[in-house]
Amino acid sequence: MIARCVHGLARLIVGLAGFILPASAADWGRAMADEVGRMARAGEALRFALGCLLCAVREAFGAFAGAPAGADLDGGGERDVPADPAPAAPRPLLVACAAAAVLLGLGHMSVGGAPATMMLMNLIALALGLLLISTATMLRAMLPAPDPRTLSLLLALLLLAATLGGVTVDGATRWIRLGGLSIQPSLILLPLILLCFARSPSPASLLAILVSTVTFALQPDRAMAGALAAGLLGLALLRPGRVTFLALSVATMGFVATLAQPDVQPAMPFVDRILSTAFQVHPMAGVAVVGGALLLVVPGLRALSGPIDGRPLGAVFVATWAAIVGAAALGNYPTPLVGYGGSAILGYLACLWGLPRTAALSGRVPLGGGSSALDDDYHLLSLALKD
Repeated sequence: MIARCVHGLARLIVGLAGFILPASAADWGRAMADEVGRMARAGEALRFALGCLLCAVREAFGAFAGAPAGADLDGGGERDVPADPAPAAPRPLLVACAAAAVLLGLGHMSVGGAPATMMLMNLIALALGLLLISTATMLRAMLPAPDPRTLSLLLALLLLAATLGGVTVDGATRWIRLGGLSIQPSLILLPLILLCFARSPSPASLLAILVSTVTFALQPDRAMAGALAAGLLGLALLRPGRVTFLALSVATMGFVATLAQPDVQPAMPFVDRILSTAFQVHPMAGVAVVGGALLLVVPGLRALSGPIDGRPLGAVFVATWAAIVGAAALGNYPTPLVGYGGSAILGYLACLWGLPRTAALSGRVPLGGGSSALDDDYHLLSLALKD
């Protein structure tokens, strides 16, 4: 029993290593997982997995710094490096930005005298998010990838169900209770719904936008309604289309509907309005909060500077998270990642399923060579079909 648990732990660690690795080194991640699967001795598998994790962390930092994958993994031997070196991968870049923003937020909370449980919960959310996506990456070889259109509609229905059965506070129903914790599903699901729509605008994904719009209007939630409209506006600017404009029109009407309703939610300490109050705590705390908030759009900006095919996804990412941050600066809404709250941390990390990966950015995938090739590298879930 113990050996089986240790073996399972080794598999999880290797899954995390595979997740951290830049996409250009994805083959290494698969080889690591295969090797662990063949090891009969649990202790050997665990030692191997820990070694893989260390290598993956080193490669991730190398990719973040602009070094090609494998630059020093085995002592500087010959490498299969693309002729056109890849830019930093959104995957490690997004994880790095998430971790940095959470840590900067912890600094602010510490200076401001926040309860230790708040800081601990943010750290747990960060660890849980990394664990979940690493587990999903490990399982991707065994499970079929859902279609983005179907996935977006499913997520929107979950969002609506959570609102209809959620907890109402001062007239707004934005939360559900899980194990004594308050979760805001919109912060987890909305970014994914938008990225799925950007990936495959269709009647099904348009219906997902409609369901999301109605959900936010019912709550009401100006911040998320605005983020929905902003994300679609970013998409429309870079990739205009009939379905996109229709979705933008629907989302805009929903946003206006939320503006017409009273917003009576009070500001919660270390959750809302911290962008404007952090400087009152300490100038460095203010710098940390603002810096952490700015970090959130960096992965999207990276995608915007990449191949033209991935830019609409980058625009959606930047517009969505910028709108969420902007709403937090203007009203009593959660400040993502730098403030207390695990929902935004999980939602931000979930965006890994939507942003383009290094392989596509590096040119290994023939840009313009057909949508199916891009599909494979733009989505981890889609990758599951091809791996």
